[in-house]
Amino acid sequence: MPRVHLLSWLVTASLLAACAGPSPHPAAPASPAGSAAAGSSAAGAELSGIDVVFLSTMVGHSERTLQIVRLARDRLRDDALRTLAAAVEATEADELSAMRGWLPTAGPGTGAAGHDHAGHGDDTALDRLRAASDADVDRVLREVLAEHQRAAADLARAQVDVGRDERVRDLARRIERSRTAEVELLQGYAAQISAVPGGRRSS
Repeated sequence: MPRVHLLSWLVTASLLAACAGPSPHPAAPASPAGSAAAGSSAAGAELSGIDVVFLSTMVGHSERTLQIVRLARDRLRDDALRTLAAAVEATEADELSAMRGWLPTAGPGTGAAGHDHAGHGDDTALDRLRAASDADVDRVLREVLAEHQRAAADLARAQVDVGRDERVRDLARRIERSRTAEVELLQGYAAQISAVPGGRRSS
């Protein structure tokens, strides 16, 4: 996510935090993934505005992640990168299901269905993957996905600091850790490949 979009999210989050009072019915902590269905009906009513903003933003971000990974996965040549892409897809699909279940379904701008993808990698990232040759698609995915996941880690780190619902903050902590680890892996792959004569990693 470009820094201007991250800044916009932080400003919006700060304003919501200042305007929203404490929830009269705090949400009980629950596992973010795997129990979304059980808590979905109550979660929307209990979440503060700042938590809704984060979840809505992260839903759009994860939807774009899945687009990125699915666009490239069948063309990847590197075994380690294919494994990472599959893990990213499984993890974010699970998180996406949970976040959609927590979001309120009524009220303007609160639902995930109408979320704008702008700032979540934009169409430029998808265009780069579509245009990449078979020999170059691994490198392009590493670059696109590293930038995309770094933005997710930044958003999640900010939510941990300002979020109100502990369940959502726990999800943000896990997102920050997992996306940071993914970026490090992607950068590690790139470093290994650059050290191999000819710039290619054997599959």
